[in-house]
This record gives sequence, structure tokens and C-alpha cells, in this order.
Amino acid sequence: MERWLSDSGQWGGSARAVALQPEEPSREAPRAADTRIRLLLISDLLLGRVALCHVLSEVPDIQVMGEAGTSTEAVELASRERHDIVVIDVDLRADALDCLERIVATVPASRVIVLSDRTHAADHKMLVERGATGLVLKNEGPEVLIKAIRKVHAGEVWLDRTLTARVLARNAQHRYVRDREAEKIASLTRREHEVIALVGEGLKNAAIAERLFVSEATVRNHLTSILSKLELTDRFELAVYAFRHALVHFPHM
Repeated sequence: MERWLSDSGQWGGSARAVALQPEEPSREAPRAADTRIRLLLISDLLLGRVALCHVLSEVPDIQVMGEAGTSTEAVELASRERHDIVVIDVDLRADALDCLERIVATVPASRVIVLSDRTHAADHKMLVERGATGLVLKNEGPEVLIKAIRKVHAGEVWLDRTLTARVLARNAQHRYVRDREAEKIASLTRREHEVIALVGEGLKNAAIAERLFVSEATVRNHLTSILSKLELTDRFELAVYAFRHALVHFPHM
């Protein structure tokens, strides 16, 4: 039904009235799903939590859902509220690793980023083994933490690049050493392995010669060849090397 408004401002039927369109029913636009990354912050340092909350609350796609100062509070919050990422400061001292493990065990779907001032690759390896999916050094800027949060939320692992490169280089070096030693050992003949085994028993050249039915000169030649192939200087180094690389075994007591 059309409504009419006269030029005097009163509702009625004046000839100079103009028609108003029928009022449309109110249609509220559907709310978009909240796609922000939900965070739980854990640190026993109040100033640290406040600073992190302030920084991360300014990021449009991140929402700080809760914060905790103790391991017990953290596990309770993690199990009660749904979080995408847990950011934990390992300065929780003695219970930090326990907290990390308990959160991973309580909420398997949670991805955990550890804030650490530890710069040793072995420490980072240990944290990853305990369940961390991201590691950010405390001397990094907030933009690094924000990027780490987004990457871990996307299913990636975030590790310090310098330390990762150091670990990879060390592993490559160890592989090279292992391969190099394997090559040297593979160059030994069956007879040379026999000589090494007898050296491992503590036998002198004469006893080795008697055991193998060869001359002492032949034993000396074998030892010279063995030391050359394994890049060793004397029979003492040979004995240590042989035990270390399982070319001989300690006798049963």
C-alpha cells in the first residue's frame, strides 16, 4: 500500500503529495566467517605477555584468544579453548619443556611456536623433538614472529635459517666422514681384516704370523698396507680405530 506525504508535511491526500516507495524489509548482510588465526600466549613474564599481546593485537589476521603465565594455566586454557597456534616462551624455566609436551599431548591439533634465546642447534633439535613446529629467536623483530605464525598456521615448519643451515652443513660433513671411512674400510682385503682382528686381540707380529701361517715380513707388509689405507700411524691407532668402527669386538668377560 502506498503512503502519501503532503507538501505541508502531514500525511493525507493533497494534490501536491508525492508518492513514497514502499519500505523494503530489512535485509542484514550475512556475517563473514572469522578467519583470523587464534593464538594462545604463554610466558611467565608478565611484561613479555603484555608486549606480545599489544603487538599481535594490531595484526588484522591474528586474534589473541588467551594468555597464561604457568604450565597449569596454559594446559587448562589449551584444552578448554580452541586455538590455532600456541606461542610459548621457554623462559618458563624448569616447567617449560613439560608445558610444551603437555600441550602437544593434550591438544594434538595445536601448532606450537617456541620463543627462545637458545642459539645452539642441539637445543633447537631437542625442542622440535618435544613437539615444537616453529622456533623464533628472541632477538628477532616482531615481523619475524608474525611471519612464523602465518607459515606454521599454513602447515609449514619455521626454523631459524642460520641454525638450520649449520645443522645441515654438520650433517653433510658427518655423512662425508662416514662415507670416507666406509670407502677406506672397503679397500681392505680379507687377509688384512684377519690381521686387524689379531691386532685387536693384542697379538704381536710373531704370534700373528704363526696364527696365519705366514712370515713376520708378510705380517709387516700387511700392517704397512693397512695403516696406509686407513691413514693411521701405528698399531695402537689401528686398535682404537678397529674397535671404534666395529672391525673387532671387545671380548666377552
